[in-house]
Amino acid sequence: MPLEWSSLSPDLLLAIDRDGREPMRCQLERQIRDAIRSGRLRVGERLPSSRALARDLGLSRGLVQECYTQLQAEGYLVARAGSATRVAAGACVAPVPAPPPDRRPRLLADFRWGVPDLGGFPRADWSWAMREAVRTLPRSALDYGDPRGSAVLRDVLAGYVRRVRAASADPESIVICSGYAQGLNVALRALARTGVRTVAYEDPGSPGTVTSAAVRAGLSAIPVPVDEHGIDVAALAATDARAVVVTPAHQWPTGVVLAPERRLALIEWAARRDAVVIEDDYDAEFRYDREPVGALQGLAADRVIAIGTVSKSLAPALRIGWTLCPPALARQMAEDKSLDDRGSPALDQHALARMIESGRFDRHLRRMRGVYAARRTALVEALAEHAPSVRVTGLAAGFHAVAHLDGSLDEHAVIAAARERSVGLYGMSPCRSGHEGTPVQLILGFGDVGERAIRAGVPAVADLLT
Repeated sequence: MPLEWSSLSPDLLLAIDRDGREPMRCQLERQIRDAIRSGRLRVGERLPSSRALARDLGLSRGLVQECYTQLQAEGYLVARAGSATRVAAGACVAPVPAPPPDRRPRLLADFRWGVPDLGGFPRADWSWAMREAVRTLPRSALDYGDPRGSAVLRDVLAGYVRRVRAASADPESIVICSGYAQGLNVALRALARTGVRTVAYEDPGSPGTVTSAAVRAGLSAIPVPVDEHGIDVAALAATDARAVVVTPAHQWPTGVVLAPERRLALIEWAARRDAVVIEDDYDAEFRYDREPVGALQGLAADRVIAIGTVSKSLAPALRIGWTLCPPALARQMAEDKSLDDRGSPALDQHALARMIESGRFDRHLRRMRGVYAARRTALVEALAEHAPSVRVTGLAAGFHAVAHLDGSLDEHAVIAAARERSVGLYGMSPCRSGHEGTPVQLILGFGDVGERAIRAGVPAVADLLT
């Protein structure tokens, strides 16, 4: 499909040598001919109007018209009355590579984890927020700005996380980032400069993400086991770590909540060890049949770096996140963020601020809680009907569940067999530090799979789960 630039005449890079022996018309014909032969100009693409090209090259319009007429006669160009001059069909000699075929199989149901309902993204609200941001954005906000991010968004976020997450938030200690991964990278680099050499992480958890970020910061990373009460603080204390990455509100991926006594023990460990806790507050907005759990950061703002994003609440594509930094680290983290990319996109930040201020963000979250709750119910009911022996946990919040399978089964074999039946299943082993396949568990994401697909997908693979 040819590119359509706009209703205006498109630019075309050509060079005319006025001191050369070759006539200027011949130069122009040759360069356009070569551009078509090489595939630089493709079939159906529009050329500049003769008037525009003559003006750009400092030539007479008549010369350009003669050039176009000659190339039409040779079959390189085609022009119709009232239409632009375009590259003629069959004129390109160089083959144009076809786009690679989409090899992803069409699945009956795809229980992929970590992905929200992409179809539920509030397009109308976001469009409104972007228009409001553009309309109200001060001139100064179009400059590079503060590396910590928009002061407007930081002020709005501080109020939001104080209200919703019981965090201790000061706009001066918030650094806007492009999602959790960048926030983690910036945090670990800042900690490395303070003398931290080892960071611990939950097991199971996100070993690849934490280990990669640790290596880039020059740190070593070690796993610490998680049980039904959350991270084992006693096991953490037995390591030499002075930083730990945790998901206390809804542990990834087991779904357990860090028990109150463990929360206090973790803060005590940080104070005693002169350590820092990095809190991934990744999907705390979505809870169903439990009381809300406040952010760990609210208990010890000087010992906790809290990272939040809109990747789960809105969409990963927005690439907007934030870090609540201890005052002693805020400046260093802002400098590291500045070295990364000179700051996050200002228009998107102002749009998010407008969306939160207007109440549209809260309204979207309330709607999505209902959507995910209905999908959770569909998943539980389908498993109870078709695979009643499968125990399911981790359902109190978020949009994934953990299915516990019989120990005689092989995780990879179950996943491969399900794929043959056009159902996407995903195991727990990638979340374990050693990638062990036992105990045999599946992580069933229901964020981006509808109720109908859930009710069709579970029966299709039920016999594989028992």
